[in-house]
Amino acid sequence: MSRMRTAGTTGALGTTTHGTAATDTAGTTRTAGTRTRRRRTELAAFLRSRRARVTPADVGMPPGLRRRTPGLRREEVAQLSGVGVTWYTWLEQGRPINASAQVLDAVARTLRLDAPEREHLYRLAEVPFTSTPVGLTRRIGPEVQGIIDAVDPLPAAVYNSRYDILATNPAYRDLFLVPRTVRAAVPNVLWALCTLPEELCPVVRLDVELPLMVATLRSAYGRHVGEPAWEEYIRGLAAESAHFARLWASGEVAPPGPRVKTFRHPGHPGLGEIHMTTQSLSIDGMPECRIVVYTPVDEEARAKSAVLREERQPMADELAAEIIRRWNTKNPAL
Repeated sequence: MSRMRTAGTTGALGTTTHGTAATDTAGTTRTAGTRTRRRRTELAAFLRSRRARVTPADVGMPPGLRRRTPGLRREEVAQLSGVGVTWYTWLEQGRPINASAQVLDAVARTLRLDAPEREHLYRLAEVPFTSTPVGLTRRIGPEVQGIIDAVDPLPAAVYNSRYDILATNPAYRDLFLVPRTVRAAVPNVLWALCTLPEELCPVVRLDVELPLMVATLRSAYGRHVGEPAWEEYIRGLAAESAHFARLWASGEVAPPGPRVKTFRHPGHPGLGEIHMTTQSLSIDGMPECRIVVYTPVDEEARAKSAVLREERQPMADELAAEIIRRWNTKNPAL
């Protein structure tokens, strides 16, 4: 009797366990299936709405007679996209068919989808999305400049993902001085830190900072592999800095993020080290660009920053001129 109860308990536990697992699996499958069906329904509606807004004239086709659709016909979209009529019809009906990135790109071009719409199409079709490579932003508008000017006395700058310096505020220029030489020769903060003489470099502990910066650069580089501007930048900096070349060869990758950085102003060695926390903020409409704001970690750092503001002229101009001279001596070809 006892053995039967034990066996029965074991059997019941086994049955329950397997039943729960089966129920969980079935529930997960049903949920995934529901999401897939919902996504296909949304895909069908999205394609129909995008097709309806493209007229034959938009794509260089005659309007034809007896046109009942407000935009292109399905067979016209298929013809212009280089796919079969049946295949496109099934895609627009939300049937379970496989679509490649190349085919979706062709459909996107025919339907004149912009970048957000193209990404939406990929998501709905469950195809991994890769954004079209675009050149990095090299200019900013007055609105963004106004933002970084407004946070003064906190140092702030705008970088793109290659560390090009797009804009700075006065407090940033007081702290770094490097941006004062942008028009002369140093438009890139990573290039400057890798090539400036140590006694003129405002960043302390480059053995810590440079590996993080290079790893962050590599993370962005993954979106630009093979682009001439990026490849030339990497080759050029590696040729100028053996340290950068070693760091780049390590293959480390890291995202941008808040960090504590230490500075030492070349024109004020008596101030000692200034510790700042960095925070990156994205900018709408400017992909791969960020506002970086530097906040003193304590009152001591805040007081030292105030000293730099009070004595920014004429010392800053004289030191900037020295940086330009020394940098051009080291990099005569640039």
